[in-house]
Amino acid sequence: MPALPGKSLEWTAPWVRSQWEELWAGLSAPPRPRPARGAAETRGAPWWPPGRAAPGRRRRKGRRGAAGRAAMAERVREELAALAAIFCGPDEWEVLSHSETDGTVFRIRSKAEGLTDADVPLELVFHLPVSYPSCLPGVSVNCEHLTRAQCVTVKEKLLERAENLGSEPMVHELVLWIQQNLRYILNQPETGRGSETCALAASTAVDDGLWVTLLHLDHMRAKTKYVKTVEKWASDLRLTGRLMFMGKIILILLQGDRSNIKEYLILQKTSKVDVDSSGKKCREKMISVLAETKVQTEHKRFLAFEVKEYSSLDELQKEFETAGLKKLFSEFVLGLVK
Repeated sequence: MPALPGKSLEWTAPWVRSQWEELWAGLSAPPRPRPARGAAETRGAPWWPPGRAAPGRRRRKGRRGAAGRAAMAERVREELAALAAIFCGPDEWEVLSHSETDGTVFRIRSKAEGLTDADVPLELVFHLPVSYPSCLPGVSVNCEHLTRAQCVTVKEKLLERAENLGSEPMVHELVLWIQQNLRYILNQPETGRGSETCALAASTAVDDGLWVTLLHLDHMRAKTKYVKTVEKWASDLRLTGRLMFMGKIILILLQGDRSNIKEYLILQKTSKVDVDSSGKKCREKMISVLAETKVQTEHKRFLAFEVKEYSSLDELQKEFETAGLKKLFSEFVLGLVK
């Protein structure tokens, strides 16, 4: 396994080295073994390795695409290794998830000069799809010193900058750019509001209307704080729906623009919104998406996000039926009770 770019594994911080080893193991596919010789090879027919067509034979479709994907994966692997080496301070870098189908999600904590010349702590969550860098990365911006509208503006400016960088690894460039330009972006709040409206309109057009998503939480230990956080996220992202408690069952029903729902899920999974058994702050790891569908004509449009507690299953069922979501209840909620 190669060392991190510009650094040796011997003196790299243990937690950085551990994440690099995990990434390398996940992204490096083992070589395909040469198949055993068959009767045709025994008679002298040549063997050709996978990905190469024998003379006089047509190349199989998809080989070039597979080679391209392998090249992109290599570039992503190198970029992640470089980022892990650059952001090697305490809590600066963390890989949140990685899969061969959804790509890689990681968080970078940095600082940038704000309006008052003081450094503003930024939490940037990047999602690199499997087709990155041929497509833009997903970006989420969080900061306790900025309003949600300002965070949305910063996100939009980062995506605009990303579009100008072309199909090249760009995360480090984006972080440097926001460090240098945050102050100027915050000086133009009206631009953020206008572009946010345009972005919402464009996203709604692409996703063809409202969407509804049903989430299931395993538990809430710090319930009061957790509920206030969920309410704030829903308000900031213009989402309506319900936070529902029925015995030990906890459900979140979100209705709104699909991109805003995705933004909510990133916040839910990456923020320290609850506490563990020892009372230490922790991220939500026991959340599951039960259903996601486009809002149909028979579905009720929620006017606000409300927190409700139900004393019986019949009462909870009535809530779903009133909202036109009877099928959602029978398919996903009843199974949680049994």
